[in-house]
Amino acid sequence: MSKLAYIFPGQGAQYPGMGKQLFEEYEAARNVFKMADARLEEDFSGLCFDASRGAELDLTWNAQPAIMAVSLALLALAAERGIPGPDYLAGHSLGEYTALAAAGVLTPGDALWLVRQRGRFMAKASPPGEGGMAALVGGTREQAEALCEAVSEFGSLQPANFNGGGQIVVSGHREAVAKAAERAKEFGIRRCVPLQVTGPFHSKLMAPAADELRAAMERIPFAAARVPIVANVDAETETAPDIIRERLIRQISGAVLWEQSVKKLVGLGVDTFVEIGPGKVLTGLIRKMDCPVRLVNIEDAASLDALDL
Repeated sequence: MSKLAYIFPGQGAQYPGMGKQLFEEYEAARNVFKMADARLEEDFSGLCFDASRGAELDLTWNAQPAIMAVSLALLALAAERGIPGPDYLAGHSLGEYTALAAAGVLTPGDALWLVRQRGRFMAKASPPGEGGMAALVGGTREQAEALCEAVSEFGSLQPANFNGGGQIVVSGHREAVAKAAERAKEFGIRRCVPLQVTGPFHSKLMAPAADELRAAMERIPFAAARVPIVANVDAETETAPDIIRERLIRQISGAVLWEQSVKKLVGLGVDTFVEIGPGKVLTGLIRKMDCPVRLVNIEDAASLDALDL
């Protein structure tokens, strides 16, 4: 039987002005942004809509709830139009929290508040300039791990995202990232591309954020998931709130197993993936995996109007 998965993008998908058209044209989307303003106690939608505030939008604690708000607005519009609901949910890093809101584990307001706190904790965990990330292209997990070990004298470095299609992102101390870029070809890796990010996400350097995240989670309720969610940290399905919470805490300093998560979903019978949120990053990553699946994205009003499921 054909099965459907909704997937949600992570940090980096944001762009200035996103969501503005949705707000102006659709009441369901407008309600989501008004809820975000109220829960975050600021004119948050204005930050998303103002094309001149791109640098401010890119700050970790703003980008994360902004991407979620747009994704939730699109999700509300999809539901309003009677688009088939998912059999499974997943998201890339931040996107996993959007999946939790879609599954009823968190209320949309609590999810937005939590990722705002998460972004602040992540920014505080590693001072500016201490860490960085780089994408390894054309290498295996074993090659990436060997490279990280080879540069360990320059600082901590570890695989952070297994994105599929031969792309593995490493994260850690900035000097170790630079040395990895210099030596990547020695380990059979075709290219190493430094990423423009604000911190060494999903690395051991994020460990201080885990304790703060745990404390923040104790302030909001977690419910059982109405739809199974595939977690980043182990690519396994889960619905129990206590286990979901622990996996989120591990996720902040652990690797995002995106390729493994997609393959898990395919193994469960998913043959259609619908990416909901700004951009087409996840659709592009899955396409590079050469999976026999249908890929659809909903990123704005035009793509929503063109959707045929």
